[in-house]
Amino acid sequence: MKNKIFMYLFFFALLYIIFQYMNEKTIFESQEKKISSLTEKVTKFKDSINTLSERVAELDYFTLQGNENAMVYLESSGYEAAAVEALVSDAIYEQNIVKGGNPLVPFEGMEGEMRVNKVKFLNHKWLLADFTDGTYWGEMVLEYTFNAENEMELNTLASLLYPSY
Repeated sequence: MKNKIFMYLFFFALLYIIFQYMNEKTIFESQEKKISSLTEKVTKFKDSINTLSERVAELDYFTLQGNENAMVYLESSGYEAAAVEALVSDAIYEQNIVKGGNPLVPFEGMEGEMRVNKVKFLNHKWLLADFTDGTYWGEMVLEYTFNAENEMELNTLASLLYPSY
């Protein structure tokens, strides 16, 4: 009887070990599948990030902060690029509070006063500005310079008003 109990215990232990082995094997295989799919996703996302980084670098070229030559020009004149951007942007936006609309915008507002909404610096001399009166909108190219007394001068070089449809 004692031998039969040990034999049954042995078979039970053997079945339990086989069950545990198979269970762990399926868990291991499913984890391997998850790891491989996540590795593929990481690779795909890294490629996407690299592509987007290259695109950002390309688009950033025509900005004051992204154009090394423009930054060197400003620094040689004694200015910081970020400070110039802030100074010029503030000066343009401050013109929005002038009665009759922003004097830099060469169009009269038909539905209100023309105001500059957004500016984008191209380099150390020019910037693009978007303006609107609430209904009609347009864009303009502005030139900014600093004279001998370090006073900023803003000039509108070109502008357009989009037709309403």
